[in-house]
Amino acid sequence: MDSSRTVDELVGLLGAWSSGDGALYRRLADSLHALIDEGSLAPGARLPSERVLATALRVSRTTVVSAYDLLRSEGVFDSRQGSGTRVSSTVAPVRADGWAPNGAGQYMYRNLIQQDADLVSLSCMSTPALPGVEEVIRRSLDDLGPLLAEGTYHPRGLPALREAIAGFHTDRGLPTTADQIVVTTGAHQAISLVSQLYLRKGSPVVVEDPGFAGCLDLMSDRGARFVPVPLDDQGIDINGVRRAVQEHAPHLLYVMPSYHNPTGTMMSVARRRELGELAARTGVPILEDAAYTGVRHPQEPPPLAAYAPRGAEVISVDSLSKVAWAGLRVGWLRAPVEMAVRLSRRKVLADLAGPLLDQVVAVRLLADYDRLARQRSDHLEAALDHLEELLRRDLPDWRWRRPDGGAALWIELPGAGSRAYAQVALCHGLELVPGTLMSASPTDAHDRYFRLPVPADAAGREEVVWRLSRAWRELDRHGPVDAPVPLVV
Repeated sequence: MDSSRTVDELVGLLGAWSSGDGALYRRLADSLHALIDEGSLAPGARLPSERVLATALRVSRTTVVSAYDLLRSEGVFDSRQGSGTRVSSTVAPVRADGWAPNGAGQYMYRNLIQQDADLVSLSCMSTPALPGVEEVIRRSLDDLGPLLAEGTYHPRGLPALREAIAGFHTDRGLPTTADQIVVTTGAHQAISLVSQLYLRKGSPVVVEDPGFAGCLDLMSDRGARFVPVPLDDQGIDINGVRRAVQEHAPHLLYVMPSYHNPTGTMMSVARRRELGELAARTGVPILEDAAYTGVRHPQEPPPLAAYAPRGAEVISVDSLSKVAWAGLRVGWLRAPVEMAVRLSRRKVLADLAGPLLDQVVAVRLLADYDRLARQRSDHLEAALDHLEELLRRDLPDWRWRRPDGGAALWIELPGAGSRAYAQVALCHGLELVPGTLMSASPTDAHDRYFRLPVPADAAGREEVVWRLSRAWRELDRHGPVDAPVPLVV
C-alpha cells in the first residue's frame, strides 16, 4: 500500500508546527519526527520535495532543506536519486503481516492534544459556562443520593435524562419516547457511533460542501467515500442530493440543518420536508446533526426528523455543550427504536456508559434549556456584532455573510488562498482552519475561505483581529518567511 502523503495532507497533519521555541527548521524537523512516532507517516512514506513543501508552508526552501538534512543525518529520512525523500524503514520496520499504525485524520483537534500557551487556536470554539451553571452543578449533588446506592451503569443513559430529552424533542414538534434516546459523551461520540454502525471501507456518504471537518474526519476514519453536494441559502441543494442518491446509492446522508457548520445557514422547512420524503422513498438513512448552535434564529423550525414521513430513517444528534458549557460532555441521539437499540450496543462497547454525575446535571439544565439558549444566543449576538465591527475596521476587503445562526463567520479572502494565509498566521501565533479542510471536495473550491469562531470575550476578539490583520498585511506585502514575526503583545 502506498502510504505517501500529499503536500496538503502533510500540512494538515503538521498543524501548528511553527509555534514554540528554537530555530524554525528544528521545529519543522521535530514535528515531522512526531508524525512518524504517532504513525501518521509510515516507513517508506514519500515526502513532498523541499520546494513544494516550502511553498505550502510559506517558508524559505532553506528551512525545509535544513529540516530534511537533519532528519537524514539522524537516519529518519532516506533520499535516493529519482525516488525523492522517504521515511526510513529502519525507524519503524514494517511488520511481516503488513500492519502499520493508523495516525491519519483529526486535523481539527491536534492542538487539543499538543497545547501551546502562546498559540491562539481557532480550530475549536470556546464555550465557557453560562452564569448559573455552577449553581446547577452544586444543586445536582442533592439528586445523587438514590444513584449512589444503585451501583449500575445505565448504558443507554440515565432514565430521568432520557425522559427529559424525549420531552425536549416533543416540545419542539418531534414526538419522542425515551426508548428512542441514547445518551452519549457529547455529540462527537454520537456521530462516531452512527459512523460505526452504517459505514465501512468504501461506503458512499452524501455530505454538504463545505462541511464540518471534525465529523468528516470521523467518517473518513471508517473509510467513507464522500459525495459532496453544494449548499445554497436554504441548505443543501436538493437536486444535487437526488442525483447523488440515484448515482451512488449512499449508505448515509449527513446534514446540519440548524445550523450549518461552517456557514451558519439554517435549512428551510421546505428543504427539510424534501429530504425527509427522499429518505422515506429511497431508504437512505439521514444523520441530522443539530449540535452546532450559538446565535439562534427567532423562527427556528423543528428538527428535520419532524418532517420525515413514517418509515424514513432519520437519526438526530444534539448536545448541551454549545449551550451550557463545553466541559459538560453530554450529548444524545434520537433514532427509531430498533436503531437506538443497535446504537446503544455500540455505546456499551465504546465506554460501557457515560458518567452519571454529568447526566444528573443535564436533567436540571434541560428543564431550563430555553432560558439558557436565549442567554447564550444574546451573548454571542453581541460578540458577533463586535467581531464584525473589528473586521470592517481592520480588514475592510474581507467578505462574509451574516450567518443565520451558530458561532462563527465563514470568511472569504480576496485574492489569496486560506492555506497560505493559515501558514503565515501561525507565525503570528494564530491557528486557523483553512476552507479546504472543511470540504470533502477534491477541488480547491473553498481555499478562499476559512472559519472564524467568535471569541467569547472582548479582549480575545481584539487580540484575534489584531493578529489576523498583521498576518494579512504580511501575506499581502511579502513572500515566504524564514522565522516567526515577533509578537508585540
